[in-house]
Amino acid sequence: MQQESPSVALSTPVDGVEVLGALSPSRASDFMGCPLQYRFRMIDRLPEPSSPDAVRGTVVHKVLEDLFDLPAADRTPERAAGMVEPAWSALLEQTPELAEMFAAEGGPEITAWLTTCRTVLDRYFTLEDPRRLEPAERELYVEALLDSRLLLRGFVDRIDVAPDGALRVVDYKSGSSPSEMFEGKALFQMKFYALVIWRSRGVIPAMLQLVYLGNGEILRYVPDEADLLATERKVQAVWEAIRLAQESGDWRPNRSRLCSWCAHQALCPAFGGTPPPLPTPDDEPAAS
Repeated sequence: MQQESPSVALSTPVDGVEVLGALSPSRASDFMGCPLQYRFRMIDRLPEPSSPDAVRGTVVHKVLEDLFDLPAADRTPERAAGMVEPAWSALLEQTPELAEMFAAEGGPEITAWLTTCRTVLDRYFTLEDPRRLEPAERELYVEALLDSRLLLRGFVDRIDVAPDGALRVVDYKSGSSPSEMFEGKALFQMKFYALVIWRSRGVIPAMLQLVYLGNGEILRYVPDEADLLATERKVQAVWEAIRLAQESGDWRPNRSRLCSWCAHQALCPAFGGTPPPLPTPDDEPAAS
């Protein structure tokens, strides 16, 4: 009998099970970086302005996703460059308020910004040849329910499957690669995805690959079972800390260099601000 390919997902038994909560790698990273920032995003649901850098990442991701819909021979830098404006137009149609970034005084000029999107995409072609790749899955939603009934979930940019069934998990970053000091934070996201895939498909990915388009570098990591068990313990500990903060109402800030990019300094006690009153328990959304 032919053995089933490990690339085939096993069903996740969420239906009928009382899930304690859900956690994504982004939200876990938020809490580890600053519990108060997590609260502002997930409990208070405070709005955050879009940035040209973040929106560039969205456009570039969309182009790279759609690029693999083309025949292999057509996956060229020229075709990718031509897909930028349609991807931006489609995003703008879904989220018209993004146009305010370019209308505001001192905001970026749209033509120059679109050029930066194309520059980032050009750099991608110096790292990989998409004509030689046939991804198994793109923009894939993955989830796994741990024995503790904590649901882990997220979106993976790309999964490649080798002829022998080995999995490679690929994530695109439109920014530059981090220093060694922050490499662990970047790899946490990938180990999180690897854990979800292991728990849902029964196979440990052979390779985790972060593609940094800002400076044209690739970070690769080979996970093993010990890595993923440690990641599972870490994720579980983060969730327990989140639940404790919810019960106690203690969402203390963690001041760091990352505060420069936070949209909520005016409300942060570390900068002399006062957070809004906490929502009542009935109004609080489930963490994710």
